[in-house]
Amino acid sequence: MSLANKLADERRARLAAERLLEQKQAELQAANRKLGKHALALSHEIHETRAEVQTVRDENQRVKSDLNDAYQKVEIAERRLWHSIETIQDGFAFFDADSRMIAANNAYLAVFDGLEAVKPGVSYIEILQFITEEGIVNIGALKPQEWREKMLDRWQSTQPEPEVIRLWNGQYIKLIDQRGHGGDVVSLALNITDTIRYEKELKEARRRAEAANRAKSSFLANMSHEIRTPMNGVVGMAELLMETELTEEQRLFTSTIKNSGEALLVIINDVLDYSKIEAEKLILHAEPFDLERCIHELVTLMQVNARDKGLDVLVDYDLFLPTQFVGDPGRIRQIMTNLLGNAVKFTENGHVLVRVTGVYSDTEGRASIHVTVEDTGIGIPPDKIDHIFGEFNQVDDERNRKFEGTGLGLAISQKLIRMMGGKIWVESEPGNGSIFGFSISLPVAEVGEIAFPNLSAGTYRALIVEPQATSRAILERQLGQLGITAVSCQSAAEALAQAGNGFDLIVSDHNMSGMDGLELAEALREAGHDTPFLLFSPNTGYADQDPARIHVQAVLQKPVARRDLFEALARVMPPSDASSRAMRVLAAEDNRTNRLVFSNMVKGLDIELTFAENGQEAVDLFQSLAPDVIFMDISMPEMDGKEATRAIRAIEAQSGRHVPIVAMTAHAMTGDDAEILAAGLDHYLTKPLRKEMIHQHIRAACPKGVRSPEGEATPVQAAG
Repeated sequence: MSLANKLADERRARLAAERLLEQKQAELQAANRKLGKHALALSHEIHETRAEVQTVRDENQRVKSDLNDAYQKVEIAERRLWHSIETIQDGFAFFDADSRMIAANNAYLAVFDGLEAVKPGVSYIEILQFITEEGIVNIGALKPQEWREKMLDRWQSTQPEPEVIRLWNGQYIKLIDQRGHGGDVVSLALNITDTIRYEKELKEARRRAEAANRAKSSFLANMSHEIRTPMNGVVGMAELLMETELTEEQRLFTSTIKNSGEALLVIINDVLDYSKIEAEKLILHAEPFDLERCIHELVTLMQVNARDKGLDVLVDYDLFLPTQFVGDPGRIRQIMTNLLGNAVKFTENGHVLVRVTGVYSDTEGRASIHVTVEDTGIGIPPDKIDHIFGEFNQVDDERNRKFEGTGLGLAISQKLIRMMGGKIWVESEPGNGSIFGFSISLPVAEVGEIAFPNLSAGTYRALIVEPQATSRAILERQLGQLGITAVSCQSAAEALAQAGNGFDLIVSDHNMSGMDGLELAEALREAGHDTPFLLFSPNTGYADQDPARIHVQAVLQKPVARRDLFEALARVMPPSDASSRAMRVLAAEDNRTNRLVFSNMVKGLDIELTFAENGQEAVDLFQSLAPDVIFMDISMPEMDGKEATRAIRAIEAQSGRHVPIVAMTAHAMTGDDAEILAAGLDHYLTKPLRKEMIHQHIRAACPKGVRSPEGEATPVQAAG
């Protein structure tokens, strides 16, 4: 090969090598650039990683710091908790699910009287063992094994009942254990020694108080009886003395004796009842009773005081409301006596009206009864309305300081009404009178017990002669409800002018100015009128003694009860037949003064009266005389009234006869009536006896075929 060719090849090879070198250098530069980029990225990544690592390190440090704070707080809270538990005087302990003690405060451990074995880690069974072996607990009559088994059974129950144990030193510990969901138990040992001691002191104080209360009740009962027995003679004789011929001065003295005696009895009753209510010892005794009769009996008793003041006492009892209810008649009578007595006492002129309305429910057998006592008295200022129901309170102003009383009547009435589930209220305006009312709900004992006269088929007309507008309106409405068209006039002169206008009945008030009711009846007969005549009189005894009594068909006590009105209407429409004999009345009374009082109270009645001086004599006379009614004293020698009544009821059981027996007693404490009536007596009268109440019971007991006791009097008979 030529040199030129060699040089050419060499040159080409060099050029190729140079190009390859340039290429490799370019690739090396590209690789360096890429490596630089990677190194930069790696540097950034390392920086970020270092930052994250530092953040994690900072977070870890913060968490560690927080944990340290938390641990310190837990330690502080735990220390404070246990410090608090240690300061508690009662025991506190924890037990795990295996019944081993976890921890306990000093008060809990102190129960074991320094026994070193009782500490955290000891089991409950071991604790029971230590207690019985060391005599720490008074286990009474139980054997140690029995006591431990009892306590262990209690401990293992799901919800252990509290247990009271007595320690050897006389202290009482109440164990209260609460089991958690995991089986752990929190145990409390409460020291109730002071509580037990206080309860014992309370029991002893209660025992002494009850003994004192029994002694007080016995004293009050005895004093009530002892006071009532002589007061029966005082008030009864004063009442009879007032019916005799007296000078004005003598009548004033006698009236003062009677009123003072009755005021004393009211005070005795109020104090006894209020003490019973305050001690929550007063019990309501439910029994069937006639509400209308109860009201009319009270009105009759109030008539004397009302008549002296010139007041009319009226009753407006809804004719379509039942009269027989089940309740406590004594307490309802007491409420009505307070309300009615206040109305009469605080009314100087006008009238007092007792209004009874109600709604009867056939489905429930109950009636909602609404009773109001309305008067035209002095009234009550608005700011004193609530005051009058307070204890020992009266409206104190110059107008009524002359009215005396205990101030307990309305307070007692309010409490009694509340005991019956009812409410009581008052509406009043000074100078325009007051309305006291109460509402109660009572079961109806009997519906339709009084037969309405069958007058709706006829066209009956009645002439009403009544000067008092309210009384006139009541009677007009009642007769209208019975189917009788009423024409009213205010005086006897007007009645004489209208008498010939074809009336089937004349109803007249007794006391009228110018010409009274009996004088009107006499004038009508002299004028040739034979129209049936009913006289309404507040004093039937006085009217019966008037010679003009023969001109009237019936004298009815005013205000007139619906039963008496219906019976009178039935008599004057179809004439009644004369009866054959007088009523036979037996009165058992060992006290001579009381026999004299009773005989004089009934001397105006057409009855045959016989006295028995003890219970045995009453039983003997019952069999020989066959009386129509018996008045029975309770406290008598040889055989008391309750024993005599039981003997009479035993005799009656063989014959099927039942004679009404009315208790006459000075026992007036709460519960006395229930005990007496439980012996078989039908009615209950407390001494001092009231003449009208005795007459009411005699009239109510009059059987068919026997003369009415309201006829002319027959000689009084008495045994012994």
